[in-house]
Amino acid sequence: MSCPPTTSDDETQPLLRHDAENSPGSTRLHRYSLYLSQLAVLCFLRMLDPLNFTQIFPYINEFVSKMHLTEDSSQIGFYSGAIESIFALCQLIAIYPWSSLSDRTGRRPVIIAGTLGLTFSTILFGVSQSFLAAMIARALAGLFSGNVPIIPTVLCEITDPESESVVFPFFGIFWPLGMILGPLIGGSLSNIAQKYPMFFDYLFLKTYPYFLPCLVIAAINFAGVCSAYFFLRELVNFADAKTLSMKELLSNRMIHCLCTSACFLSFVSTAFDVIFVLFCYTPILKGGLGLETSQIGYALAISGLSAAFFQLVLMPTLLRRVDHAKCYHFTIAVWPVVFLILPGLNIFARNSLRGNNENLDDDATAMLWIGIGVVLVFAKIGFLPYTINTLLVKRYGPSASSLGASNGLLQFFICLSRSFSPFVSSSVFVVSAENNLFMGYGWAILLSVISLGSTHFSGCILAESKRLHTLN
Repeated sequence: MSCPPTTSDDETQPLLRHDAENSPGSTRLHRYSLYLSQLAVLCFLRMLDPLNFTQIFPYINEFVSKMHLTEDSSQIGFYSGAIESIFALCQLIAIYPWSSLSDRTGRRPVIIAGTLGLTFSTILFGVSQSFLAAMIARALAGLFSGNVPIIPTVLCEITDPESESVVFPFFGIFWPLGMILGPLIGGSLSNIAQKYPMFFDYLFLKTYPYFLPCLVIAAINFAGVCSAYFFLRELVNFADAKTLSMKELLSNRMIHCLCTSACFLSFVSTAFDVIFVLFCYTPILKGGLGLETSQIGYALAISGLSAAFFQLVLMPTLLRRVDHAKCYHFTIAVWPVVFLILPGLNIFARNSLRGNNENLDDDATAMLWIGIGVVLVFAKIGFLPYTINTLLVKRYGPSASSLGASNGLLQFFICLSRSFSPFVSSSVFVVSAENNLFMGYGWAILLSVISLGSTHFSGCILAESKRLHTLN
């Protein structure tokens, strides 16, 4: 599906066009300048969702532990998984209404309202001292994050097919950039008064040890509000647009296949994010790696760097040379391998322990971090489909006037599985460890099987794209 057709001097057309002969030089320069300003704002806004979702990951288990909800450390995953899941659950509830609203009232007001609400809810989480308060704060953050699919929708509206192979991968690196900054901010700034008492010996920071990372994230969110308010422009006329209902969108076979596939992709990728953190936090003898909070933050930063590299270097070539549906299918196929490698890291760490201590020597530690790096590289290849499925929606969607709703529906199914994946995956991890299922690695086997199922549904995308090409 292409963007709405317009004349060459109509600013509702894609801003980046290659029909230079139809546009005077001054107009082209104006449009290019407008395009760059819009792209800069969209890239910054793109970073906010992963930034807010992941910044709690390095310290969430410690956060729950300090609430003394349970004396059994192996039970912490149940509570941390609930806090992680409520964000996605509430985002799920809000995502389609926000997206559909943007098709009727415009993109800009919806983006500004959601980002402003996210700012205040993040601060609220920073001063939470009970499980209920934390759940409420994350629920509000999820509700205001429902505007996420509107941002790539605007990108669809300012680009044409020839520019997509460069613009979308570049835009895509801002998601992993958020994945980098979120854990780094959360891991580095949490418990700052305890880490650096000479500089941050303040009662407030001792009382609220997780306020500072939340304050920094909230400040970044507010910068997003300001950039959208002053620089983001409404480029499409929504006055006479006729939008399609959810039922009408799902009746489109490709949209139906994309939503199903995205649901499974989101489950396994979110399960990896949650399981990896819990796996790193759990002591070696209980089936994990026994890493400190700051080390978990560094590991997640490596993960984000890997994703940024693939988005910036690998994706443009793939999108130019490989059919999008094929690329989508084969990048999803790495997930079964990822989940089977993780138990191998614990087995290596167990065999490398020195005596009765849970400490590794320098050589074993270095080898373990190499293994962590390999797992994270493979995992980030499996995140590339998130860029491709937006392009597939743009190409095969049934209506240009329902582009926001189409992307919102896709994101709805992504968040549907993301809402329960953290709780399910962390619970499976705990049950496997406690009952020694398949030597404590039952979680890895189960998630590998589910990953195999996700490759089946991505294959449906490939088959449908071939069918449509044949018809055309």
